[in-house]
Amino acid sequence: MSSYDLESLDLPKLSGPTLRAFAKLLDWKATRRLLLPGLIKQGGIPKLRSLRLDRDPQLYPFAPAARPAASPLGLAEVDAAFAEAPAPKSPWRTSRDYIEAYRSGASTPVAVAEAFLAAVEASEADSPPLRAFVAIDRDALMAQAKSSAGRWATGRPLSRLDGVPVAIKDEVDLAPYPSRGGTIFIGGEPMRDGAVTERLRAAGALLLGKTNMNELGLDPSGFNAHYGTIRNPWDKSRDPGGSSSGSAAATAAGLCPVSIGCDGGGSIRLPSSLCGLVGLKPSFGRVSSRGTVALCPSVDATGPLASCVEDAALAYGLIAGPDPAEPRSLAQPPVDLGGWHRRDLRGLTLGVYREWFRHAAPDVVAACEAALDRLIESGAALREIEIQGLDAMRIAHVITIVSEQDAFLRDNPGNILKFGAPTRVTRCLAEGFSAADYVQAQRVRAGAIAAFESALGEVDAIVTPCSGITAPTIPANSGTAGWSDLSATTEKMRFVFPANLTGHPAISVPVGFDREGLPIGLQAMGRYWGEALLLRIASAVEAGSEKRLPKIRFDLLARS
Repeated sequence: MSSYDLESLDLPKLSGPTLRAFAKLLDWKATRRLLLPGLIKQGGIPKLRSLRLDRDPQLYPFAPAARPAASPLGLAEVDAAFAEAPAPKSPWRTSRDYIEAYRSGASTPVAVAEAFLAAVEASEADSPPLRAFVAIDRDALMAQAKSSAGRWATGRPLSRLDGVPVAIKDEVDLAPYPSRGGTIFIGGEPMRDGAVTERLRAAGALLLGKTNMNELGLDPSGFNAHYGTIRNPWDKSRDPGGSSSGSAAATAAGLCPVSIGCDGGGSIRLPSSLCGLVGLKPSFGRVSSRGTVALCPSVDATGPLASCVEDAALAYGLIAGPDPAEPRSLAQPPVDLGGWHRRDLRGLTLGVYREWFRHAAPDVVAACEAALDRLIESGAALREIEIQGLDAMRIAHVITIVSEQDAFLRDNPGNILKFGAPTRVTRCLAEGFSAADYVQAQRVRAGAIAAFESALGEVDAIVTPCSGITAPTIPANSGTAGWSDLSATTEKMRFVFPANLTGHPAISVPVGFDREGLPIGLQAMGRYWGEALLLRIASAVEAGSEKRLPKIRFDLLARS
């Protein structure tokens, strides 16, 4: 008898004025007491409470290394990992294109910065606007560009990313901007660079500014009540996914080949899948969280979204590694990029849980199964696996991420009503959780780690679709109130939440398109610290996948 227990849900969809009215009812204590039990039941919380578990709770998914790294990779070490890699076959401009343009004199970082500013202005003048960015400091950008241009003029670039445009999610500190996490009240003061932006700046990256995101990252959509709805460059009537929505939209639209996102519940991988990009969620603790808004610290990870696997690997190599100022990053082994570009997968075994794998829209399943065939052609073997208790893991993830975000907000109690309607509805769930619920969720986390570690003891990676659906339509009446579609949210998140709960690394890579021309992503989830192997698998997939460009796109080198 099958143990697969995830289900598709048919829950009410709320948008526009109806959602705003529902959020208002939850704002009032009397009506909240009446409505909250129904929300708790819909979330499956009673099921988790009924479980009898004898495991100790595990609050953080640490996987200490036998030989902890002394330091991150140096710039020369990262560069060396790309010396023999074949050029990516990408329809977008990649970091290689920028480097070649600078080296040959066909363009300069200053010209690219000016082209970027013009492109963003054009994207905002369109109807509806793309809304990829929330903050751009022209003076800071041009100062970076002039410094990079000077280095290229003297033949002394700092790295393969020198002068290459990179966008930063509004959850990661970047001087001179505040980090608001998609809100209007967090991070009122300009910030210093966080660990990630510090390392990118040291590599000479052209740090463009802050990208828009779903408020607090509470929903995997591109809606933001304060800064506008982010649109999917493949079809602006579609959602780009979230919460790293602006980073995905900017990269897919050609405004940068690389962007930085944060992933607490698929928030890098989902928008990458829905926007046709590569998205890497590193192992828990692999990338320092210093200077990242601590919205959900036990499930979150910072990583790259990119137009090709090579650029995801390049950004990852630069930002990964221990940080003396961030204790959670100190237990990791040395960062390894060896063989990330090898497309020969002989000797690798990939695990497939068929019932889970096929629980997606028909077009998604077809494209992902075709990708499995390409992986076999590259030499990989497939093995059937089974993972029990996925629904309990889903519920545990919901309790964990919502509870941790609610704890973060306790420092800002007077600002709760400033949230957009979807955020207020989701956040309200936390009032129905107890301390016992959080502890129970961490017992489930301990079981989830054991289950996936057991499966990954038999296979090198576990392969699934990334999202159960392609980019859904933005409701026409959503306006400034937004929308809440828990059924679609469940479909999008079906394959991504385990890696956040367990801390394992996972990557999304494009594998094709549905009948409407919308991108489809394949996910590979690997062993702790196994990012290089995931990049290798993604490289093999990328080499055989169809390439297209979205409807909305800019070419910063053509305009420079």
